[in-house]
Amino acid sequence: MAEEPQYPETPRIVVGDRIETVRVRRAPKYGVFLVLGAALGVFVAMILTFAFNGTDEASAAGIEYSQSQVFGFLALIGVAVGLAVGGLVALVFDRVLSKRARDVSVDHEISRVEED
Repeated sequence: MAEEPQYPETPRIVVGDRIETVRVRRAPKYGVFLVLGAALGVFVAMILTFAFNGTDEASAAGIEYSQSQVFGFLALIGVAVGLAVGGLVALVFDRVLSKRARDVSVDHEISRVEED
């Protein structure tokens, strides 16, 4: 004769249920705004590097900078300014979108396993 499979006793599930009100709103992704601001800063640095040909003249110290060095200096400044501008734009969008927040009723259900 084959043995009958024994099933373990199933634990009791206790469910708690309550209605709550939550606030739902859209929020910008700050990382995207920061990256776009930095990319815009590099783009502006590239435009400024090629728009003005200031590499022909020596500086006050008598040093001549190549076009790639000028681009590097401007890119450093452009990335910092672009990060700041991108962050500020994201903060402004967050403020504007927080005014459009709405309250929603949700059913908050809690379940846990109780063992004897």
